[in-house]
Amino acid sequence: MITRSPTYLHDLLVSTLFTEELDHDMDLWSLGFSALWIKGADLGTLAQAFSLDLSARTPSHLSEILDHNGDDGSLWVAEAGGWTGIMPARSGDAFLLSLTEGGRHALSFSMDVNGHDSFKYIRDGDTIVSFRPTWPDSKHGSDPHALDHLMDGLRFQVSGDDNPVEEDESISSTLALIGRITKTDMAADWLEAVHSRIGLTSIS
Repeated sequence: MITRSPTYLHDLLVSTLFTEELDHDMDLWSLGFSALWIKGADLGTLAQAFSLDLSARTPSHLSEILDHNGDDGSLWVAEAGGWTGIMPARSGDAFLLSLTEGGRHALSFSMDVNGHDSFKYIRDGDTIVSFRPTWPDSKHGSDPHALDHLMDGLRFQVSGDDNPVEEDESISSTLALIGRITKTDMAADWLEAVHSRIGLTSIS
C-alpha cells in the first residue's frame, strides 16, 4: 500500500498548474484559485451559465489552462463520476444558488490573494455547508455537519490545536473531501487526466 504525503493533492495541484514558464513566486493564493464541481446539469446548461462556446472544445490537461485562460478566457471542463468540474470558476453565492436550483448540487473551493479561503456545498438553491478550510470552526449553512461523516481522517487547521495543520495539508484535505463527495480519485480522475479546454462566446 502506497503511503502518500498529507499534502499530496495540494502538491500535485501546484505542480500541475504552475509550469516552468510561470512566475516561481506564484501560489494558489496569489493566483486566486477557484474551482467548481456540479452534479445534475448537462454540458449545454453549463455552457449557457458560463458562456462557453462548445464548438471551441479541445482536449486538454489542466497544466495548459492558465496560459489559455490568460489569453482568451478559456475554462477547463472536466467530466467524471457524474460531476462536471470547471476551473477557474465563479464562486459568488448568488450565482451558485441560482445555478443549483432544480435539484442540482455544487461544490465550490476558492482562495484569494487576501488570504480568504472558502468551501461550499450547495444543493437545490440552498447552502448546506460552508466553511473556511483553514478554519473549519467557521462552519455554517442549513446543515453544517452534513459532510462530517466524509471528513474522517482528514485534517484541517483548527484554532487552538496544539498540532495545527499547515495550509498545504488543509488544501489537500479539502480536495480529498471533494473526491469523497464526487466518488472520484482527485489525482487520476481530475488533476492528471485529459479533459476539455473550452473557449468563451464572450469575455466579460
